[in-house]
Formats: sequence, C-alpha cells, structure tokens
Amino acid sequence: MSTHTDKIPRSWTRIGLRFLPFADAASDELPLSRLVRLSLFQISVGMALAMLIGTLNRVMIVELKVPAALVAVMISLPLLFAPFRAIIGFRSDNHRSELGWRRVPYIWMGTLLQFGGFAIMPFALLVLGGLGHASTAPAWVGHLGAGMAFLLVGAGLHTTQTVGLALATDLAPPEDRPKVVGLMYVMLLIGIIFSSVVFGYVLQEFTPGVLIRTVQAAAVITVCLNVVALWKQEARTRDRRPGYHQEDADFMASFRLFCSGDNAMRRLWAVGLGTMAFSMGDILLEPFGGEILHFTVSETTYLTAGLAMGGLVGFAWASKVLSQGADPFRMASRGAMVGVPAFLAVLVSAPIASAELFTIGAVCIGFGAGLFGHGTLTATMNQAPPGQAGLALGAWGAVQASTAGVAMALGGIIRDLAAQLTDSATAYSTVYGLEVLLLLLTLLVMNPLVKAKS
Repeated sequence: MSTHTDKIPRSWTRIGLRFLPFADAASDELPLSRLVRLSLFQISVGMALAMLIGTLNRVMIVELKVPAALVAVMISLPLLFAPFRAIIGFRSDNHRSELGWRRVPYIWMGTLLQFGGFAIMPFALLVLGGLGHASTAPAWVGHLGAGMAFLLVGAGLHTTQTVGLALATDLAPPEDRPKVVGLMYVMLLIGIIFSSVVFGYVLQEFTPGVLIRTVQAAAVITVCLNVVALWKQEARTRDRRPGYHQEDADFMASFRLFCSGDNAMRRLWAVGLGTMAFSMGDILLEPFGGEILHFTVSETTYLTAGLAMGGLVGFAWASKVLSQGADPFRMASRGAMVGVPAFLAVLVSAPIASAELFTIGAVCIGFGAGLFGHGTLTATMNQAPPGQAGLALGAWGAVQASTAGVAMALGGIIRDLAAQLTDSATAYSTVYGLEVLLLLLTLLVMNPLVKAKS
C-alpha cells in the first residue's frame, strides 16, 4: 500500500518537471513556491513596460495628438537611467546597511520611484495633450511633468530589475542560476502579456478618467507585488552592517576585470546592435496598426501582448535548448535570423493592407527577440567573473536598455522626418527597413563568437 502511495507524488513530480516551464530551476535551497513569489517583481516591471511602450505611446500619439518624435523622446527618458545599471548592480554586490541587507534596500527604493512616477503620470499626460481643464495649463508644465514621471518610472524599474535579478542569482545554487534568470525573464514577459490584455480591455472606451484610474491602479499594484516578492527572501547578515570591517571595493577595477573576459566587449557590442535592431520600431508598432491598418486602441494594445507572447515562447524554447548544453551565441544568432523575415513581413503588410501578416510579423519579432535575449544573457552569466553576478547582470542590462532607449528615440524621430518627405506608410517602412540592416550587422559582429564556440 505504501509503495503505491509513494508512487503518486513521484508521478506528479515527474509531470511537473516535464510540463511546467522552468520547474527544474527549483532546488532544496530555493523551492519553486519561493522562486515564483520572488519573480513577482518582474511582473511589476513587465506591467510598467507594457504601460510605457505599449498603451501610453498609442494614447499619446493617436488620442492626445502628441507628435511621435516627442512621444519617442518621452518614452526613451526612462532609459537615461539605464547606463547606471552596472553601478547599481556593483553597489548592491557590496552594500552594507544597519539591517544587514544588500539587495532589499535597492529594490525597495526602486519600488518607491515607480510608484511616484505612476502617481503623477496621468495628470501630466492630460496637460501635455491639452484635454479638458488641463488645456489652460502652460505647455511647459505638461512637458516637465510628463518627463519627470517617465524618468521616475524608468529609474525605479531599472533599479528593481537589476538588483532583483542579482538577488535571485544569490539565492539559487550555481548550477541552477541560468535557469533561474531565464524564469525571471519569462515572468517579465508574462507581466507584459497579462498587463497588455488588461489595459486593452479597460481602455476600450478611452476617457481621461479611465486613463487616470488605470495608471494609478498600476502604481498601487506595483507596491503590493514587490512587497510580496521581497518578503523574507534575503537573510540579514552581521558582516553587512556598516561597522563591520570590510575593504571597500572599487567599481572601475571590478569593471575592468569583467571586461577582460573572453570577447567581453564584442559580446556587449552584439547585445547593443541586436537590441537596437529589435527595439527601434517598438513604439511605432501600435501607431502603425492604428494609422495604417486602422486598428482600434484595444486591438493595438493586444499587439503588444502578441509581441510578448512570441518573446515568451522564444525564451522558453531557448531555455530548454540551452539547458542541454547548446551554444548561447548560436542561439542569439538564430534570434537575429528570425528577426529579418519577421520585419520584412511587417514591411509587406502595409502595401497589401494585410492585418494578418502584420500580426504574424509582430509575434515573430517577439520570438526572435526572445532567442536573442536569452542567448546573450546566458553567455554573459556563464562568463561572469566570480562574485560579480550583480555587475555582470548590470552591464548586460545597461547596454541592452541604453541602446533600446536610443533606438526608440531614433525610431520616432526618423518616422517624423520621413513623413515630411513621403506618406505615412513609407515613413514607418523606413524604420523597419533600418532594423533589418541592423540585424544583418549584428550577425556579422556575432559571427566570430559563434565560430569560437564551434
């Protein structure tokens, strides 16, 4: 009888490991329940990204009639904080506090910054768009308020994500760390997908009041998710208090050690070029669907969910293949290869007015970006110097986020400049054509990395 009883939990364990994504990332030191709870901070970051890159850029361009160039600059403002991710990761590696924590103070500060940005954002946007009573306010108030809101949210999400990933790396055994980091990024995509669907449903009938309630609800949910994620995750240690004797680490010396690794700079160049290629048209995806293919606000918001769904599938598939010993550089190259026909499909969808082809292209762009992101992230983690997990994740995130911000700003500016010389469809196509060229350049830069592992 006991034999049959023992077989039941073993059977369920095998089923879980086989069918639950990243279930094998759990360990005795870090159970799956605790790991999933910790990953809630990525849900809040995904919600912020869905709001900034997806919903709000469509609302500002189409409903509030804000020029695309100004929207591109506003949305890229959060990424001004991105270059500091390496410093944030390094500081959290070596932080000392009275409570004996390294990571928690940084994550909590990032949470408060996100909350503050979301709290003032809807009112600033209404002033920026000149709706209702806000039309009597000076124009500079809208510009300043919106810029401050986007900058606060950006600083918060970059701090939270960088240090949260480092905390996950601390808690996981060394052999499981790539899988744990992979799970964290899948949770990010789940946050983007779920939030995009919810935002699309809530904003089916757009009004200023609905916008205010939606954005401020996101602020409250962010705090709740991050508090639950952090609860009893990091142990307090005496040697992390300020009075404990410990030699101060030097950031530049640590960063030089990181850069001295095999092909470290080429890896960062590949990350930057590939991220720029996949990100330049991000803020134009929903406006393209609305202006050229006449999608509604709700339908274009679902496009962001489709893009994230493609990324989720790509990240999950890459994690499975890489856990079997595949080359992460080759995986990243495959992601770039998938991106080329995906962007070409978006290009072709405009002249033939095919909403289906455009949607398929958007999902495939997300799939290629997922393969590319997981490949470069795994390569960075595998070659990080001992004791520099935070710095390694920060450097990868700094390059990725900074180039994404530059790319999104350039995408909006190039679209507006091209629209003055030609029609709107051609202006959008110009940006997507540049993304194809950048992907080809990424493949050229990554070729020696793939050959080195062959």
